[in-house]
Amino acid sequence: MKMTKRFLAGLFALTMCVGMAACGSDSGNDGEASSVKAKEIAQEDKDKLNEVAQSKLDTTELENKTIRFLSHWDINPSEGGVVGADLQMFWDTYDGKIEYVQTTWEKRYQDLAKMVMANDSPDFFSAMDMDGFPKGAIKAMFEPIDDYVDLDSELWAPAKATCDAFVFNGGHYVAGIQSYPQYVCVYNTKTIEENGLDDPAELYYNDEWTWSKFTEMCTEFTNQEEEKVGLDGWWYAAALNDTCGVPLIGLKDGKLVNNMEDPKVAKVQELMYNLGKNDVFFDRASNNWSIRGDGTTGLGVGTYQTLFYPVGLWGIEGTPESVSAFGDVEAGEIMFVPMPRMDDSDTYWVTSRVDGYLLCKNAPNPKGFAAYMNCRMATLSEADEIGRKQHIEDYKWNDDMMKMRDEVIALCNDHPLYDFQEGVSEELKTTMETVRQATVLTGGGATTWTQCVEEKKATVDNLLKEANENIQSEPTAE
Repeated sequence: MKMTKRFLAGLFALTMCVGMAACGSDSGNDGEASSVKAKEIAQEDKDKLNEVAQSKLDTTELENKTIRFLSHWDINPSEGGVVGADLQMFWDTYDGKIEYVQTTWEKRYQDLAKMVMANDSPDFFSAMDMDGFPKGAIKAMFEPIDDYVDLDSELWAPAKATCDAFVFNGGHYVAGIQSYPQYVCVYNTKTIEENGLDDPAELYYNDEWTWSKFTEMCTEFTNQEEEKVGLDGWWYAAALNDTCGVPLIGLKDGKLVNNMEDPKVAKVQELMYNLGKNDVFFDRASNNWSIRGDGTTGLGVGTYQTLFYPVGLWGIEGTPESVSAFGDVEAGEIMFVPMPRMDDSDTYWVTSRVDGYLLCKNAPNPKGFAAYMNCRMATLSEADEIGRKQHIEDYKWNDDMMKMRDEVIALCNDHPLYDFQEGVSEELKTTMETVRQATVLTGGGATTWTQCVEEKKATVDNLLKEANENIQSEPTAE
């Protein structure tokens, strides 16, 4: 939950520059169209947006100008907040309004199912948490967008690869504006320098940032007696697995597939098992199954005790004070790279999450939804410009960080890699929590990948078979 809120805060500073309601808060405009006293953008910029709208959009008047958004956060800016370029375009071009239908993080799917069954569907729902697809398609809570959003148009060409990653049972389900990195490999430049290690950023630009180099650096740096470790964090297992280019749970021809027996997966899992044998992980087993400090008293990166910490960009997108656990950003200590590539591959695979939305089953205004999604696409470059300014002025990112940010975003949009293990069912999610940690457990608990496959593959196969075969026509309450 904390991760999602931090991610959304960072992403929406980048894409919309709007205020958001906290999870389950009482703020927002539940049940009424937006009418907050927000700061509209300058008239000069509004004129530019109008020119963009006239050249890129079908500006035919909408019969229904209001779209309803069910979420635990509000797209509309808070009072005194700044209106995003996309929302401004939606207002000015279509006289559009977004009605915020408030729910909580815990109840959002239950509330959606109840609303659909009561013939009171909202229009759209966030796909950014990566847990709504394909589950929502299987359970008939969402419907394909193909009849309303022209994914073959010039406007949507930059997002075609992203949208194609969310095809199920023959239909596109996510209006994916862009892919965004799920994980990057964060490190402290002072730690690198003081230990005489090669700079990962330089290795990356020289195309030398490989599994073998990563392993060598983790092993060389680690000294458990001095509490120095090569890797820590909650997500290094998932981040490393996807560097082979094959997610554990993928989609092929619109069907869920189990990739546990893929040779590339076996290869990366062997790498992870050997990293554990070299004792490069922070020993969570001896720390109440938590990371160093559990993120509250420091992560080890800012104290020069942890070499690499895989996390989303959201982890370092904040004020200098809020990211101090990673180091002194104003002194140039914080830096990041993609996770390393396979030695015999020429591709750096970056696990992706989507900046996009799902169309709810029986949505009353799908054309309004499509119009707003088109505004999102039409203003993507303007939104990124706002985000760049914030990273430099507020987050104090330097040129090296900005350059690498462009790199990782380009990588995950050129060939997005999505893992759907959390978006199918609670049973699969729970099973995969064990699977993806099997080879990296500390305290002597790790198993070989061969053993993991023998123990868990049949269970995963059965869960995916059930999901693929049980597509519902009508939703049921969660």
